[in-house]
Formats: sequence, C-alpha cells, structure tokens
Amino acid sequence: MYTIGQVAGFLGVSRDTLKYYEEKGLVQPKHDETNGYRKYNQFDIHDVITTNFYRELDLEIKRIQEIKNSNEMDDLKHVLEEKEAEILKELAYKKLLLKKIKSVKEDCVKIREQLGKYTIKEMKPLKVEGELSDYTAYNEYEIIRNNTEKMKKAVTLTSARRVIHFDSDEIKMDKFIVVSKLDDTAQNHNGEVLAHPKCIYMVLENGRAVNGGKNIDDEVGEKLFEIARENGYELLGIGYINILLTTYVEGIERVFLEMYCPIK
Repeated sequence: MYTIGQVAGFLGVSRDTLKYYEEKGLVQPKHDETNGYRKYNQFDIHDVITTNFYRELDLEIKRIQEIKNSNEMDDLKHVLEEKEAEILKELAYKKLLLKKIKSVKEDCVKIREQLGKYTIKEMKPLKVEGELSDYTAYNEYEIIRNNTEKMKKAVTLTSARRVIHFDSDEIKMDKFIVVSKLDDTAQNHNGEVLAHPKCIYMVLENGRAVNGGKNIDDEVGEKLFEIARENGYELLGIGYINILLTTYVEGIERVFLEMYCPIK
C-alpha cells in the first residue's frame, strides 16, 4: 500500500490531481480509519496510470467516466479510433507547417543570393487553378483557400502570380492567377499548365520601406530589356511575378518578389 505522497512522487502527478481523480470517481483508494490517510493499492495505481493516459489524449472527465463505467470493449475502441483520427489530422497539418517553414527558409536564402542579380532558370510546371482580378481583391481569395494547401488561419500568396504581357513600349495586359505546382507536364491534367524551360530570373525588392509603395514596373522593365539587349536574349513578352517574402524595417514593409521572364 502507498500513500498519496508516494503515488504522486513516482507517477509524477500532484496531490491535487489525485484528489481530483478521486472526487470524480476515477480512482477510489481506501482511507485509513484511524487517521483518514489514503492508501493506494496496485489497482488504484493502475486506475491513475490509465486516467493519465486518457487525459493525455485530451479526453474530458465525463468521457473517461463513461469508459470506466462501460463493460463494452468496443466503446473504448471507438473512442481511441476517434482520437487517432484527430491526431493524424493534426500531424498532417504539422507536416504542412514544416513544409511551409522550409519553403520560407529557402526563400530567405534565395533573396540573399539572388537580390539585384539575374540568372537563366527554368520555370517549373504550374497548373492554373483560377484567376483573381488583383492581389487586393480580398473577396476573391476563396479560390486561394480552395485550390492550394490550406493553413488553419493564414492565407498565403505563394500560389498567386501576377502575369504581365508586354512589348518594348509598355505593359499590354496585366492579370493575376492562382497556381499549384506540378511534378512534370507529362501527367494528364485538366486545365492550363504553364512551363518555360528558359527564363530570365530575378529577385526584386519593393514595398513602402524601399520606394514608398510606388509602381516599379518601369524600373523593372528597363532592367529586363537591358539584360536581354546586352546578352542577346529574345524576350517572349510575358513575365510571371510571385511574392516571396515580406519583412519590415521599423514597421514598414519590405516586399521581395521573384520574376520569371521566358526567353527563346
């Protein structure tokens, strides 16, 4: 037989927790008639261990009481299956969070290495899921939530692309699309798939901390044509711009973008 203090010590629970379990009928140690002290036998200790397990599963006390008072093994099996499904769902979400963290870390490296430079790079296949009228058309963001990997609270714009069509004089068309990544273009997919083997790739900086939020299209266009002219690249007159990351300088946004401009 063990005292409440001993049980609390070797099971790592507080005396108050053990008293609470007793109050709820989850453990019923005998009380010494001479001094009123609780005496826990091996079965009482099993009750505490089992109750702790159920509490670790975030089962409510009422549910634990139901399990304890049920004679059906299937009742316990059903409860465990429910918790298993919840945990698997949470694990899937945590994996998504880890994937997002990895992606943002990679974007940080990309910004550090590519900002202010350019390279020739493939734009990997993207499936077009829909179209937005603008990044600021927040009432249209349902298409982002429905067609991309979901976060519980956050709407991320990594799946949105600004698409510009241009010539040497001006931007001819400007639209915003929602995309999802594909492994390759050989798969059978319904809808439009974008893929370009050779692009001028640049990381750009925008935002109020940099330029007060003014339009940088002309500046970017001049840089793009300069690169093409100096290297003999023939632009296809289209560009895809993606928001990589937003950071802050004294509370004012620095927005980093990546741009793919296909060439022949």
